[in-house]
Amino acid sequence: MMSTPTALSRRSFVVASVGAALALGLDGTAQAGGRSPFGRYGSPSARLTERTLYVHPGGLGDHTTVQAAVNAANGSGYTLVIAPGTYREIVAVNSTRTEMTWIGASGKARDVVIVYDNAAGTPKPGGGTYGTSGSATTTVQADGFTARDVTFANDWLRADHPEITGTQAVAIKVQGDRSAFWRCRFLGHQDTLYADSMALGTFARQYFAHCYAEGDVDFVFGRATAVYEHCRFHTLARDVDFTPKGMVFAPSTAGANPYGYLAVKCRITSGAEDGAYKLARPWVPSSDTTARPSLVVRDTWMGPGIDAAAPYTNMSSGFPWQDQRFAEYRNTGPGAEVLVPENRPQLDADQAQLRTRETYLGDWRPYERRR
Repeated sequence: MMSTPTALSRRSFVVASVGAALALGLDGTAQAGGRSPFGRYGSPSARLTERTLYVHPGGLGDHTTVQAAVNAANGSGYTLVIAPGTYREIVAVNSTRTEMTWIGASGKARDVVIVYDNAAGTPKPGGGTYGTSGSATTTVQADGFTARDVTFANDWLRADHPEITGTQAVAIKVQGDRSAFWRCRFLGHQDTLYADSMALGTFARQYFAHCYAEGDVDFVFGRATAVYEHCRFHTLARDVDFTPKGMVFAPSTAGANPYGYLAVKCRITSGAEDGAYKLARPWVPSSDTTARPSLVVRDTWMGPGIDAAAPYTNMSSGFPWQDQRFAEYRNTGPGAEVLVPENRPQLDADQAQLRTRETYLGDWRPYERRR
């Protein structure tokens, strides 16, 4: 994606501190009292099913890294139970490993963190740079992927690399259809959560429930059909003297796709000053100049960090946001005030009936499952 001007960004990156909180040692010792580090999900000696793999950084599971467990899951329908820890690694789930589930064993996303620090402009060992997609800490291409209680992060910081201009740094890139995330966290700065698809003509459906995502520039972006329900989006403080400091959403929905991003019953908070952020801008990539980015934000509370007078802006010339599919409905909060009506397209009640999780996700109903 097109980057905003390079600027230093300083933040103390939050990752889980394991050990003390859960009395789980990373040296391979079990919890106090002999309890399993995998909680109610059992242990390798008494596994849930033959397709359950246990990941523990100290060696108490089947594997010590998430990628090793993914590699061992050679087929469909595997479950990875991941013990508390900070897993500093790059993880890729290819398209053959369908119907995979990742479970953070403690039930708290803060305790299970998958993190790395590549950016688009980071030099590759063999020459060249990683690019936006290559910067992803985690990449999921398989259909039917589910994650619960896991943090996906990219802790690359502009302040540490002033020589790098490609500052996109993806925490997770999701491309598979029927991808669901429950109570997960997505941490980064620019391009944190890449909700996409495998190909231009593939309309991948994705569902995010009770999740948390933070960043600054375009930190929720891509061409997936994605529903964000009861999620919190947090815009970070930035040590820069220009406005806007960033944007929450940057969809790149294919023109043939009737549905793009839907945020419903969410909250948008900010660590920056009032009005510092835009709600969205359209991304029309050079690889698809026929894209018509689509975003509906409804029944959502927006804090003062969003510029209420002009919540949308353009990414590139020739593709004004007014020509895209942006709309709102029944939003509240200081960042949702309709100060300039032409700057905030609103759905009417009849239109809103067609902008629901049911219409976006069709016959796939992840919200009906037990979590």
